[in-house]
Amino acid sequence: MIIIPARLASSRFPQKVLADIGGLPMVVRTAKRVAHLDDVVVAADDEKIIEICKEHGVKAMLTSTTHKSGTDRIHECATILGLDDNELIINVQADEPFIEPDVVESLMTKLHTLQEQQAAFIMGSCYNSINADAAQDPNLVKVVLDAHGNAIYFSRAKIPHNQSGEAVYFGHIGIYGFSKKSLKEFCALPDAPIEDIEKLEQLRAIYHQKKIAMVKVASTGFGIDTKEDLTRAIEIFL
Repeated sequence: MIIIPARLASSRFPQKVLADIGGLPMVVRTAKRVAHLDDVVVAADDEKIIEICKEHGVKAMLTSTTHKSGTDRIHECATILGLDDNELIINVQADEPFIEPDVVESLMTKLHTLQEQQAAFIMGSCYNSINADAAQDPNLVKVVLDAHGNAIYFSRAKIPHNQSGEAVYFGHIGIYGFSKKSLKEFCALPDAPIEDIEKLEQLRAIYHQKKIAMVKVASTGFGIDTKEDLTRAIEIFL
């Protein structure tokens, strides 16, 4: 199942999930982008989002207004839906109207592999290669990997520091996957200091020594973090 967390009162860009992208509200365009892959539900914190989703034929569910992260929001949604512990859940961000379906499918495949391997904790995400200039942008999260393709750390800073002149940079793509059981486990973990410092919820898992399997993908999509991003997105549909 694909669950899209949608919060109306974004601190950096209020109501951005309802911004018009080529004639559709952003959250609706995101949902329709992946609707052919699996069942899709929008987990919203406001009735306004629910109403707009329903107007466009997108299933939506009201969740608490107090969740700290989108992952906590999709956990509430999954719990209300009564999903089985073995159900694989993909968290697609509402501000990713250009997410490529191939990226989602690649993550699904990785999660199925982890499930077949009977991994104790099933959590995955995606990344792609970026250049040194892009790595400077704090809105583009960077990730460093271990020898097995698991995340060591995520940061808004430019990591790794280029001391040798041979640094390679990977940009995190804000899509996550869990088994329902691991999603519940993640949300039960205590908050992590590094999560609050970087404002990156995935650091909660790393802080508590949980593995995040990373999948390398080719992606030209981008999230809408700023009004400048929205202007760029609108221009694509002109």
